[in-house]
Amino acid sequence: MKKGILAWVRSVDPILFFSMAFLSLVSILTIFGGMENFGRSKLIMQCAMTLAGVVVLFLIANVDYRFFVDRLWIFFLVASVLLLAITLVFGNSGQNIETANKSWLRIPGIGISIQPSEFVKITFLCTFSKHIDMVKDRINRPATVLALLGHAGLIVGLILLSGDLGVALVYMGIIAVMLFCAGLSVWYFLAVALVLVLAFPLLWELLQPYQRERILFGFRPELDPDNVGRQALLSRETLAGGGFFGIGLFGRGRYETLPASHTDFIFSTVCEKFGFVGGFLVVAALVILSLRLLWLGFRCRDMVGRLICSGIAAVIIIQTAENLWMCLGLVPVVGITLPFMSAGGSSVLALYALMGLAHSVSAKERKKHFHSMGYRTR
Repeated sequence: MKKGILAWVRSVDPILFFSMAFLSLVSILTIFGGMENFGRSKLIMQCAMTLAGVVVLFLIANVDYRFFVDRLWIFFLVASVLLLAITLVFGNSGQNIETANKSWLRIPGIGISIQPSEFVKITFLCTFSKHIDMVKDRINRPATVLALLGHAGLIVGLILLSGDLGVALVYMGIIAVMLFCAGLSVWYFLAVALVLVLAFPLLWELLQPYQRERILFGFRPELDPDNVGRQALLSRETLAGGGFFGIGLFGRGRYETLPASHTDFIFSTVCEKFGFVGGFLVVAALVILSLRLLWLGFRCRDMVGRLICSGIAAVIIIQTAENLWMCLGLVPVVGITLPFMSAGGSSVLALYALMGLAHSVSAKERKKHFHSMGYRTR
């Protein structure tokens, strides 16, 4: 029993774990401090999903990541496509949200809604890293690139059809980072960039007038302060309202009138409650988490492990960048969560599962290192 517990403890990367724990603690404290505004159910859900996430993390961390990649990748690919297709047909926009998005799926008989695209990140990392690993010796051949883009495009296409642009952008970032880390020639990236630049005028003309306005006012919210830009401007005011040390955990502030102040705009709420100091510590924890993931991927001698770590780092970096810029009113509001901070069961649980994969890669590399030094590990 003692050896079993020690094995579980050894699977944990302390830098990753304590960074996640800090972010989750701040999230729970923030929701607790605003419980009168958010509701007790949000606090209970966040606590429950965090605890469940820690359990899932330890379970995945103690399984060799190659098991998921080598033995389950076909199942993961089929399941991902089916789940996203079912969501596209039967999904909805989420609780108390009226949009054209179909990114949430209600589980019959339980009454709980999940966001499948969050969990597909896990299976996609496994299937795409496996695909790249199988073709790594011919990664720069046009036929190989087309096959990889077909694999990625199937998943991203289904998410775009559901109307969830924010999540689709995260997937595109994951794909780009993984392909870059796999050694794809920079000329392919330049070619894609050139195509996008040349196609932009045509794509802009295809948009409806109201869609163009949402994009323009998204980047310049002050041009439409009473409609499209209202949420972004409220977020700015909330973020700045905390000053250096904040209004306190139980302080009543602008966050109470900010829509989605416990989910997409929780960073603004944190800054109002804990001030610049609190916001800085949250960003610092996210930066440390990202750098550690990149470092683990850089040190990994296995291509699959390297791609998994770099892909998870891409998730953290892109979601953080999108969310923070959104809270500052610098980009259009697309509805993206801040990792480990935003309230939401699907996001929290999926992120902990992703980090379980990263811990599995880290533990496997440590075993290889010990074996190379002549030590025996169990």
